Amino acid sequence: MDVIDGLASVLPGVTVSQSSPDRVAYSRDLWPRRLLDVRAGRPDEHRPRAVVWPETTEHVVALTRFAKNEGLALVPFGAGSGVCGGVEPSDSTIVVDLKKMRSWSIDRSPPLIDVGAGALGITLEEDLEREGFTIGHFPSSILCSTVGGWIAARGAGQCSGKYGKIEDMVVSLECVLGSGDVVTCERRFDGPNLVPLVIGSEGTLAIVTRARLRLHPTPPTRAFLAFSFDGIERGWDTLRELFQAGLRPSVSRLYDPLDSAIMKSGSVKSERRATKGKGKQSRRGLASVLRSVLRAPRALNAAIEAAEAGLLGGATLVLVFEGKAEDVFADAEHAREICSRAHAKDLGEGPARQWFLHRYSVSYRQSAVFRMGAFSDTMEVAAPWSRLGELYEAVRRALGEHVLVMAHLSHAYPDGCSIYFTFSGAAKDDDAAIQLYERAWRDALAAAISAGGTLSHHHGVGRSKAPKLGAELGYGIEVVRRMMHAWDPSGILNPGNLAPRDSSPGSFETDRIDPFVPGRVDDVSLLATFAGTATLGEAEEKLLLNGLTLDLARGIDFGTTIADFIAGGMLGTRDPWADPVDQTLAGFVANLENGARLTVRPAPRRAVGPDLSALVVGAGHEIGKIEQATLTVHRRGAPRVRALPFEIDRHPPVSDAERAAWNRIVEALRKR
Repeated sequence: MDVIDGLASVLPGVTVSQSSPDRVAYSRDLWPRRLLDVRAGRPDEHRPRAVVWPETTEHVVALTRFAKNEGLALVPFGAGSGVCGGVEPSDSTIVVDLKKMRSWSIDRSPPLIDVGAGALGITLEEDLEREGFTIGHFPSSILCSTVGGWIAARGAGQCSGKYGKIEDMVVSLECVLGSGDVVTCERRFDGPNLVPLVIGSEGTLAIVTRARLRLHPTPPTRAFLAFSFDGIERGWDTLRELFQAGLRPSVSRLYDPLDSAIMKSGSVKSERRATKGKGKQSRRGLASVLRSVLRAPRALNAAIEAAEAGLLGGATLVLVFEGKAEDVFADAEHAREICSRAHAKDLGEGPARQWFLHRYSVSYRQSAVFRMGAFSDTMEVAAPWSRLGELYEAVRRALGEHVLVMAHLSHAYPDGCSIYFTFSGAAKDDDAAIQLYERAWRDALAAAISAGGTLSHHHGVGRSKAPKLGAELGYGIEVVRRMMHAWDPSGILNPGNLAPRDSSPGSFETDRIDPFVPGRVDDVSLLATFAGTATLGEAEEKLLLNGLTLDLARGIDFGTTIADFIAGGMLGTRDPWADPVDQTLAGFVANLENGARLTVRPAPRRAVGPDLSALVVGAGHEIGKIEQATLTVHRRGAPRVRALPFEIDRHPPVSDAERAAWNRIVEALRKR
């Protein structure tokens, strides 16, 4: 049966296309590696068989069953703004564009939005603002990304310092498994919690069709601050102090000297604007100069490093607080006091207001660089504060061998921070540029792992980082593969993405894992590691010697072991809805029922696939038992965070569909 005829029979009235322009348009996302292929004249390698635009969940179910029966694959598609190669179809693939599934409705008590996965970010936020609400999720790609894309990639927005990442905003998800079953997953803190497993799965476990997201009142007041530090290290020490002091600026961005200099100049102008009125010859000359300079990255980076303390000036910290006026101005003054003690120069409101005005402009800088014959990309990694310096230097050094590199820090948390590297390079021709690009990425990812970082904080994995995923997750990559098979036994959902479905020996690297040692207290990152057999009381006694505490609620049984505490859902810790920025479990080692050892090393808010902590938190030892855990702790007497009240059931009942989906995972992970 012809695909178009088959789709027409199971999806009457639904738009389907096999036109060449549509197949080319849906053949990739914005992964720069594929952009280099396009520039080299190889753009048609990944055309799908067809593109379909479903309008209801029932359409997606029918499409899933059709694909299973016909031996076709499905690739969910939002707005195509991903930068990691999450979209790479083939002639046996149907691309599922979800943008017609964008309807939404608001519940005001508690404030929630029920929204289709295809809703475009900027349009949704503008509509919500007219209703007096915000989701609080503002990625740089908000003009060209969808709700489903945010969820699939475990995205972070520019206001994550107050509202958290997308996983902190999801109340429930409706999704269609590869088996064709519809499951509505509810976020809960005890019992099976499937929401963290779907978020970050990049279309490989399920197709998200709708989501219920938490809403916040539109902030009536904002305060803008900016400071200059004599070095980026002093800047991030101050940023750490801000968050550990209970402050939650919605925006906190620390730019290294080169990035600061570019920010002060306004923006990176395209070659069209930079040479306006000077003719094609001048534009070609500028492009030639750029390529020549970028072909000597070691010398260029060395010169920049030498100029950092003098010519370029210092590092720049931009802060934005938002909310009620009395809270905003009090918190801004507290932040100013902390920065003053660190001998920062107060730059006033100007740089922060300028950043806010142009906060989405970065998404449009890449095309100018590619048009001039060079390439650019970004890499976001993260680590606990105690390892941030090592991570910064290691990745910067690895990239600097191949490309021009700059960095800023964003998405800070009490226990660590993300570093966002931007880099550009050039070579004699496109084939050489591709080789250079791949060497830069290979060396930078290896450096991040060796320095104790996570491979991705908010862009996801796709095909870009998949080759190194085993180095971070160890046996966890096999866990992800087994979950894929449990929910998608025919392997039709985005095959080849995230974790290629190959469980051959050597595909994960358990020897590379570097968890924290039990008994270790990391006073810088406010992390403490305990054996699973230790009791909460023993852990608290250890912490008291260091002026720290677990800060558990009254009535908690301190004779409970750490392993049982986690298996029960860590009840009694600070409410994640009240402070979405904090996290209780930073990393763990678990002994699984099948005899394997699952290690998730401590890192702040990774985006390397599903959140595997959902397999042990509140799971009652069904899949495995905690051998050791790294928990976030708090300084005794430290100021409390301004809570974000949210009155919703923390323990919704488990539906039959959820229980069935959970049991499939349990069965898959218990197999030896």
